[in-house]
Amino acid sequence: MHARTKDEWRQLVLTGRRALTPELREAEDQAIVALVTQEVAGGSTVCAYVPTALEPGSLDFLDALRRVAGRVLVPVTRGPGPLYWSEFTGADGLADASYGLREPTGPVHEPGEIRSADTIFVPALAVDRRGVRLGRGAGFYDRTLGFAAPGARLITMVRDEELVPELPEDPHDVRMGWALTPGSGLVALGE
Repeated sequence: MHARTKDEWRQLVLTGRRALTPELREAEDQAIVALVTQEVAGGSTVCAYVPTALEPGSLDFLDALRRVAGRVLVPVTRGPGPLYWSEFTGADGLADASYGLREPTGPVHEPGEIRSADTIFVPALAVDRRGVRLGRGAGFYDRTLGFAAPGARLITMVRDEELVPELPEDPHDVRMGWALTPGSGLVALGE
């Protein structure tokens, strides 16, 4: 047996996500809402993301963050470089954007604005126990996370079965400190 490549892992995870029933997806999304509110300090700045249909979480996740955090920033894409940021003000403030994403329509901040965040939620297809994150392959977060404050908590949200023993790693990959799963809650990585 050979080790899976990143592309093979991506295909495996996306196939599993597409097979989820709407009921299971809704139950997992609601578990995430309950969990994130316990992990964020009041009055803080949080960077998150607008989940796509195949990612854990929903707009309820972002609304829950807004209730506990002082400010919630989500990414805005500007070409292949690092991500820019804009404040999430609710579903009405989102518009369709590149890459099948939804992005805020308000003022856009430079990539370095991520430095203001105490907690950064990072999307992933999978993460391993060492903190190696498998993204979609475009490298947006790997180019962006270098701007984060050294003490910021990097949390990736995945389904329970997407927290795996080991994934392939490239030198540019930025490791996560925690995984948040619907069933296990916040799991420390790299220990």
